[in-house]
Amino acid sequence: MHTQQTSKRLWEVSAVVSEADEEIVAVWFEETFQQVPSVYIDARTGTRTVTIYSPARPTHLKCPPGRLRIRKLDPNWKESWKKHFQPMEIGDALLIKPSWSKKRPGKSQKVIVLDPGLSFGTGQHATTSYCLNEIVRLAKSASSPRRLRSFLDIGTGSGILAIAAAKMGYAPIFAIDYDADAVRIAKANAKRNRVAHKIQFEHRDLTELKLRHFPRCDLIGANLIYDMLCAEAKRITSWLKPGGNLVLAGILREQFAKVSASYERFGLKLTRSKMHNEWHSGTMT
Repeated sequence: MHTQQTSKRLWEVSAVVSEADEEIVAVWFEETFQQVPSVYIDARTGTRTVTIYSPARPTHLKCPPGRLRIRKLDPNWKESWKKHFQPMEIGDALLIKPSWSKKRPGKSQKVIVLDPGLSFGTGQHATTSYCLNEIVRLAKSASSPRRLRSFLDIGTGSGILAIAAAKMGYAPIFAIDYDADAVRIAKANAKRNRVAHKIQFEHRDLTELKLRHFPRCDLIGANLIYDMLCAEAKRITSWLKPGGNLVLAGILREQFAKVSASYERFGLKLTRSKMHNEWHSGTMT
């Protein structure tokens, strides 16, 4: 892939595909652009639109099996999200919605306001959704609602998992990301949702952190790429409390067995897993 540097405007790269081709194209986008794409479903036609946003114009791209659309966005590019990004609910616990949505939460639902942006993580992707459901499930299954449950969010992106954990009563909460822009956006999102004081964000490279950089946590969310999950198993496991839970996501179905084996070497056992199309996520204890 080649890119041509342009002005500060963004370029939207998208492909409309069938349900059968969705995962193939989504993986191609991720490998080509080094970012996880957004996937939106047209409820009427059943087609999927796979999209990323780039600060530079991509050239010489060939996307199997579909045809790419590349267009320059105007300064009001965020408006284009409104027709796609809809509220989502995590059971009766969380309502995640964009700022323009008028949907009201259920009686016991906590609200997270999160607008789409350059950082991945609005809850729409299957791997993020799995992590959110596990945060809620484990919070509800805790032996004592008053017991503080610590949470570590590795690869925080938009901060959605850390914010959800704060809404569900986890504390203390730590969140890191290699991308400085992601950390900045995550902090802004946490502030917007009035939980910034509950989350300790850090702009850090996971591979450079000491084994005891964080205190041992009750729950760790690691929604990372396959290679990173395998290579950093010892470091990530060192931050988990005995009896704690590690949620692993961002893994393709054919990669999951190797990722799981990497953590079994350090005494963890797979206790829960879920597959959605080509994605396989799991929880280890």
